[in-house]
Amino acid sequence: MVDPNGVPDGGAIDLDEIIHQPARLQIMSLLVSLDERDRLAYGFVQKQLGLTPGNLTTHLRKLENADYVATTKEFHGAKPRTWIEATVTGRKAFAGYLVNLERALGVRTNS
Repeated sequence: MVDPNGVPDGGAIDLDEIIHQPARLQIMSLLVSLDERDRLAYGFVQKQLGLTPGNLTTHLRKLENADYVATTKEFHGAKPRTWIEATVTGRKAFAGYLVNLERALGVRTNS
């Protein structure tokens, strides 16, 4: 069971399967390391993680369907640019994921 802030109530350990997949965990880690409302360019995320455009798009779609990330498309001149940011829901889910992971590992970080 998880409270509204994404923190487990001491019951069973439940790692969010949407976040737990390695590529999506990396995407979320990049995004939640930013201040709220900051965002990253699609090309930057792709390059940082070494993902193909199709692979990144597939993972982003899964995260968007869960309301964990939002993408925004803009044009700079004639060139399209896609921006990615973590949503409030995504930040809470990631915080809960970390708490559950710490519990699974039997460790506690100083956060």
